[in-house]
Amino acid sequence: MPKPAPLDRLALFLATLGPVGNLPQAPGTWASAAAVLAAPFCFLPLEPPYRIAVLAGVFLLGTWAATRAERALGQTDPGCVVIDELLGMWIALAPFNFLRWWQILAALALFRLLDIAKPWPIRRLEKALPAGLGVMADDALAGLLAAAGVWLLRWATWPTGPAGLP
Repeated sequence: MPKPAPLDRLALFLATLGPVGNLPQAPGTWASAAAVLAAPFCFLPLEPPYRIAVLAGVFLLGTWAATRAERALGQTDPGCVVIDELLGMWIALAPFNFLRWWQILAALALFRLLDIAKPWPIRRLEKALPAGLGVMADDALAGLLAAAGVWLLRWATWPTGPAGLP
């Protein structure tokens, strides 16, 4: 097999988040966990407009990297491409300024459940969009739905009850 071109190597490195996508057994879960661990240091401290800018950048870069990785590997949505999990997990955490540890775990569990099960409209979005765009968009939607689930969980477990929320 010929050695990949330099841009293919860069795309593969980005798409797999370095070594994370090549971990054995469930690389998407490893990538989601890595995203959770990295978020308090390089994502959650940012003000909301900067979070949105980071998410847009990850979406655009991830779309390019996933598309190029698909071509280089000759596969559609290869399991080692996990930059989409980073995007989805950070979207799930983005609306919140403070989360308790169990809420972070709930966000991780909800996101992974939605990403693996791919209920409508997530699967539809993945199939409707080409290459890396579909790879990234379905996880972005799973992240949005996970964020909504965490918001509902926070609302339901607020100390004064749901009526005590502003």
